[in-house]
Amino acid sequence: MAKESMKAREVKRQKLVAKYAAKRQALKEAGDYDALQKLPKNASPVRLHNRCKLTGRPKGYMRTFGISRVLFREMANKGLIPGVKKASW
Repeated sequence: MAKESMKAREVKRQKLVAKYAAKRQALKEAGDYDALQKLPKNASPVRLHNRCKLTGRPKGYMRTFGISRVLFREMANKGLIPGVKKASW
């Protein structure tokens, strides 16, 4: 389980990215890289990191489900994820 402060930091970054998205796009199209440098660092979408929605785990993230591989396996074995079942052959 990730620290609450790490989860909160990611949420804060997501809000900043959303806030400055239009401005970043306009500055890029205009080619004004000096003004881009003056925007907050956390306003850059590159600084975002995917985290598990339930535990906040930063590694082993599965994009299609939005959760970590550990939780995915537990939930799939319990039948909590529709359309997913354990392979056997």
